[in-house]
Amino acid sequence: MTINTLLVANRGEIARRIFRTAKSMGIVCVAVYADADSNEPFVKEADKSIRLPANYLDIEAIIDAAKKTRSDAIHPGYGFLSENASFAKAVAKAGINWVGPSPEVIEAMGDKIEAKKIAHEAEVPTLPSSDNVKDFSSVGFPLLVKAAAGGGGKGMRIVESENDLKEAISAAQREAKNAFGDERVFLERYIPKSRHIEVQILGDSHGNLLHLGERECSIQRRHQKIIEESPSSAISEEQRSLMAEAALRMGENLAYQSAGTVEFLFDDETGDFFFLEVNTRLQVEHPVTEAITGIDLVREQLRVSSGERISFTQEDLKVKGHAIEARLYAEDPAKDFLPATGKILAFSPSDETNIRWDSGVEKGSFVGVEFDPMLAKVISHSPNRDEAALTLANALEKLHLAGLTTNRDFLTSVLRHERFLEGKTTTDFIEDNSPEPKLQLTEDEIESAAITATLWLQGKNRKNSIVLSSIPSGWRNGRLPAQEVSLLHDEEKLSVSYKSRRDGSFVFNDKKIVTLHKWSTEDIEAEIEGERTTSLITESAETIHVQTIKGTVSFGLIPRFEPPGFQIAEGSLVAPMPGIVLEIRVSPGDNVSAGDTLLILEAMKMENHIKAPHDGIVTEILVDESQQLENGVPLLILDLTEDSERSKND
Repeated sequence: MTINTLLVANRGEIARRIFRTAKSMGIVCVAVYADADSNEPFVKEADKSIRLPANYLDIEAIIDAAKKTRSDAIHPGYGFLSENASFAKAVAKAGINWVGPSPEVIEAMGDKIEAKKIAHEAEVPTLPSSDNVKDFSSVGFPLLVKAAAGGGGKGMRIVESENDLKEAISAAQREAKNAFGDERVFLERYIPKSRHIEVQILGDSHGNLLHLGERECSIQRRHQKIIEESPSSAISEEQRSLMAEAALRMGENLAYQSAGTVEFLFDDETGDFFFLEVNTRLQVEHPVTEAITGIDLVREQLRVSSGERISFTQEDLKVKGHAIEARLYAEDPAKDFLPATGKILAFSPSDETNIRWDSGVEKGSFVGVEFDPMLAKVISHSPNRDEAALTLANALEKLHLAGLTTNRDFLTSVLRHERFLEGKTTTDFIEDNSPEPKLQLTEDEIESAAITATLWLQGKNRKNSIVLSSIPSGWRNGRLPAQEVSLLHDEEKLSVSYKSRRDGSFVFNDKKIVTLHKWSTEDIEAEIEGERTTSLITESAETIHVQTIKGTVSFGLIPRFEPPGFQIAEGSLVAPMPGIVLEIRVSPGDNVSAGDTLLILEAMKMENHIKAPHDGIVTEILVDESQQLENGVPLLILDLTEDSERSKND
């Protein structure tokens, strides 16, 4: 069946990526969108766009949109309904081509308990596990409580002892039910020093099944991948071959068609590997496979869905170089990777030849709490692993990004970390190595960025000046003090002073000679002590964002007279991110100890436990369960007890 019109039942980055290939094949592309996405790039890039009355989980509305636009096929992307067997069945029933494996395969692999049974039948190694949560003794500690349905790291908890098991099971069940509509969980042996390695497979309706090598996805937070690479630097050629053979046995057992991924846990100490799951969809990290093989996986998916054969053989497949992907998220690594929200004020990727940007946003996009906070995937492809890592880090640093907190600086810290470059990338890498969560700058680098911000600001003031706009800022007709500007950087106040010289240059902070070569509303070219650079600039809400060679540095403008601010009561605990109050575990008058969970917030289908920072007494609850909150809203008031007050003063 020829595909003339394709509807993508997804949003953001993956919708744009599918459009890119489909359009190159002469296919008309249809987008569906929720109200929150009405102005996003993927909607504008589609040939046709249909508004959804509710959200991306509305099966009936999506199929109606496909019928209305006369779409021949539906591509689900990843997430949302991509692994929903009911959706795949409904698409087929409507006479529309489903881009993916059969509903029966999706259903079987969507249940991790059933998937492990099938793996055992295919003689694929599996970890000790039990679907009876009381049968923990047969699994042993440490163990992992895992949701039976879904993926993406949701509904998972590491448990070290029996004492913590009950709470972990309850939390995983709640999270799984909320994310997947299925609260079933099971227990599985947890291997601390392990790697997450997966094999890409591809099958068609003509009996062809092959693999496209492996990807290592061990760098994770909250059991979610943030850096992926191919090939893995940890496994031998023999282990690589054994994994590929196991993946193919699994695929053959399923009569697998379309693109899929067989995931394994690799024991870094023993060299053994164990089956985890099969993802019956296109993976987020598929670009690293495309980079090293030259195969367009979306193109192959569309060909297979049309009844065509895979366009290459196993023997044709050649791996070239090394590829690494970093997931750029709106989140705060310094606050346990809590999701961040806000408007993107600047988004200007670098243009290196060995870098691929798969982004779902642009300048002006708004990141809310409704969807996954991934902004973009950045992929590097180089002859070797070190070059791939450093090229990727450099590209991320050159990205001019402003308006909300992201993990950009954390990613570059990981990529430049000595242990990462050595290939020591087990799943506990982040916990063991504690990469810097924020941009690390020397005092001189901070001062140079502050000077650049001040120089840009004085240029703006001069441009907007009605009187004497031709006179350089900082010029004085006499021996008067230098002009001073107060800035705020990482909650520290910086004072920058400057005077204009007769030759048109400036003296900053009584020592540094600075020459302005070019000024515009978006950038500035300046020479500081003989070092000439061009910096992108973005200004908003009394903040100036300066692009340096290490990343974007932000400075708040401190007004001469502070306006009266909103006062938060002493002892208040505030919401660390936008979210919904899922559960309140305390009442006014309760005595609590440091570390006790006071309430649980849910954001982006993940639970976040708000814990007591010290011993104290709960004097007032300021929110209600099920209440939607913005970032910084007071939650409750926790007064210090006499003992904790004494300890604090000591």
